[in-house]
Amino acid sequence: MAPDTRFYRYLALISHTGLIVWITLWQFTFTKEHTYSPLFIALFYILPLLLPYWGILKGKPYTHAWANFVVLFYLIHGCTVAYAVPDERWYAVVEIILCTGMFVGCSAYARKRGRELGLGLKKLKEEMQEEKARFEQGQQ
Repeated sequence: MAPDTRFYRYLALISHTGLIVWITLWQFTFTKEHTYSPLFIALFYILPLLLPYWGILKGKPYTHAWANFVVLFYLIHGCTVAYAVPDERWYAVVEIILCTGMFVGCSAYARKRGRELGLGLKKLKEEMQEEKARFEQGQQ
């Protein structure tokens, strides 16, 4: 694994772990008044982050790629809280920073490691040429 690929892997892993810890602390320790039950908070705020965690730990490029869809929920949550809840603005800023680190790390790692492993997608031009060749072969 190339050094820059390793850097992005660790950026994703550290940011993801930090986000799990931060959300847990924020929701169960820093917030004094809960409008939701602890079970709802665990299922809605923490469980989605745990779904891709095993694949991120193992360094799977595909998991890093789809984990970005999960982290976008937390980015939206952080931006909304930063705008709408002045008392929790700094908690949200930390969440936004961790989400950004995870997004950049996951995106770059998935791209770089996927290329190292030869998992890239074919270009449309190549795909069209192969399809044309198959079609012409079937006509003869």
